[in-house]
Amino acid sequence: MADNPWQEPPSIPLLQWLARGALKQNLLQAVRLWVWLRLLYGSDDERLPLPTPFTYAQWRDTFFSATHPTTEAKPDPHAPRCPCTKTTAAWLFHPELAITEAQWQIYQPQAAAQIAQFRQSLADHGQLPPQFDSLLNTRLFGVTRRTLASDLRRLTDIHWLDCSGAAFSPVDLWPDYPRQATPTTWATSQEVSALTQPDLAAIAENLSSALSGHRRFFVHVDYVVAKQNLDQVDDWQALLADLWQQQPVPPVALSYQGARATHPETITVYPVCIYYYRRGPYLCGYGQIPGQPPDATGWRNYRLDRIHAITPHPWDGPTIPPSLRQQYQAHTLPTPDAIAAAMEDAWGFDYYQPSQLLLLRFDPDWNRRYIRDTLRHSTFRVVPYAQVDPLIQQQVRGPTQAKLLALWRKRSPDDAYYQAQYRQNDPNVRQRLRAWRPHVEILLPWELRQQTIQDISQEMTLYDL
Repeated sequence: MADNPWQEPPSIPLLQWLARGALKQNLLQAVRLWVWLRLLYGSDDERLPLPTPFTYAQWRDTFFSATHPTTEAKPDPHAPRCPCTKTTAAWLFHPELAITEAQWQIYQPQAAAQIAQFRQSLADHGQLPPQFDSLLNTRLFGVTRRTLASDLRRLTDIHWLDCSGAAFSPVDLWPDYPRQATPTTWATSQEVSALTQPDLAAIAENLSSALSGHRRFFVHVDYVVAKQNLDQVDDWQALLADLWQQQPVPPVALSYQGARATHPETITVYPVCIYYYRRGPYLCGYGQIPGQPPDATGWRNYRLDRIHAITPHPWDGPTIPPSLRQQYQAHTLPTPDAIAAAMEDAWGFDYYQPSQLLLLRFDPDWNRRYIRDTLRHSTFRVVPYAQVDPLIQQQVRGPTQAKLLALWRKRSPDDAYYQAQYRQNDPNVRQRLRAWRPHVEILLPWELRQQTIQDISQEMTLYDL
């Protein structure tokens, strides 16, 4: 066994690693495994006096009170000092494992800030269970023998225990696991919580630490920022990080030159967060909009390498749009959650654009190979062949409807149809559609179909033999 006691706090990467899957579905078991590790490898006052090897019955009799039932059923609360009465919150947020549930009720108000911070950390990782409060009040070890036996098997599978028949032994060499650099905080700079795809974040967090001396997980992304602008991007990220630590966070004058602009334009925005999306990092800001009247406010994305200057301004300054100042005074300034919700509603990073119905047709072979059962967006789903006709009639009228229905009826009923909500003219979605050509046909919206025809016609002039 390792010389030093195991004292890791229940950080989100560690719990994710213990869950071996979606933490929001396996939070209770992950927390219970964290307690198991303290009972097996913790300090002298935490570690159970178990024989080596030990059986489940020996662990049960050492851990629980003498009156704890030995049947297969889930135990009812039977003794105030039995560990099976303690809630998940009591295990998580009190420094002493030996505290009873009655003692926790006295201490609980002092732990409110820890609970709120833990909730936010789960949310930041996309792993907050919808029944979070209920789980905190659940008796963590008030479970069946079968559940606890499953915990022992899990600890064996992840190499925290050796198993021989029905007996278990602590290991001398601990496995690699996500370590917390600063025990007093819930998050570290090594976490990959910024991944907005929870399934990918789960993989990254499970494999974020080196295994047997080698890193086993790599992510390759496109990064189109020119080399001469890399230092500038670093400067903007550092400046924004400083601004986001101020109370209140100030608005900024942003000098920005978009891809289609011939010169930079200065606007006042409230900086909300940085998103890396597809090709580079973007500042998501709410305020004045390039090319719009000064009193028009809304969301926009600003690629960091196209920003010329960022200048903080006071909230009572003359350049602050009245509507933005009113939101500040009413404490209703937007948050990153608003962006995440908008991106969930429709496919695309231009989350401030109108949402439109996208209807696509794929040939059967391409569908089988690359489209079927893949997750493109939460709104991306199969449309049965019989529902295509009424869907088209619902979305378009007049001559356009008749023309589109006539086109559709010429297609094979064996083709695959999908629909999604997408952000109007979103360049990222349009790039994906171009990558699927010639195996995809855009049926709706009609305007996007017509624009695609023009694009293809223009492209063909480059290959006219």
